[in-house]
Amino acid sequence: MTFWEKNKLPFRLQRSLLIGGLLASMATPSFAFFHKEPDIEKGRTMYQETCASCHGANLEGQPNWQSANSNGTYPAPPHDETGHTWHHGDEMLLNYIRKGGQVVLDEMGVDFMSGMPAFGEQLSDAEIEAILAYIKSTWPARVRATQEDRTRMEAASE
Repeated sequence: MTFWEKNKLPFRLQRSLLIGGLLASMATPSFAFFHKEPDIEKGRTMYQETCASCHGANLEGQPNWQSANSNGTYPAPPHDETGHTWHHGDEMLLNYIRKGGQVVLDEMGVDFMSGMPAFGEQLSDAEIEAILAYIKSTWPARVRATQEDRTRMEAASE
């Protein structure tokens, strides 16, 4: 019996495990190797402390959020699935919170008045990510999937 015939099964098993490991690593988001997952419970607490006064304790937003105030700004929108937060990719949302809405809209060339203040000096990136993770955790799976697609499209266009 040759060496190959004696060791055929172990070599096949090793090859299968190697291929399976490679496929599994491709399915794991790359950020998982470099960043700690955001803490959703911390995000909930930070949301209540920082965002709920405008966006609502239950992410419901302010009344008539789709109609401009007398000064041209709009009331704070809901962050649940009835709002439009999930229509934007992660980078845009992170910047909106960091820099404030008007700065981001001006950078994008969007003619819209935002009353969203900047929180970049109050909140760390990790805290902002935790808040967004909490908000996303409340969305139905189809909404999360759509928002993830927008995040991928946003990243691909940079």
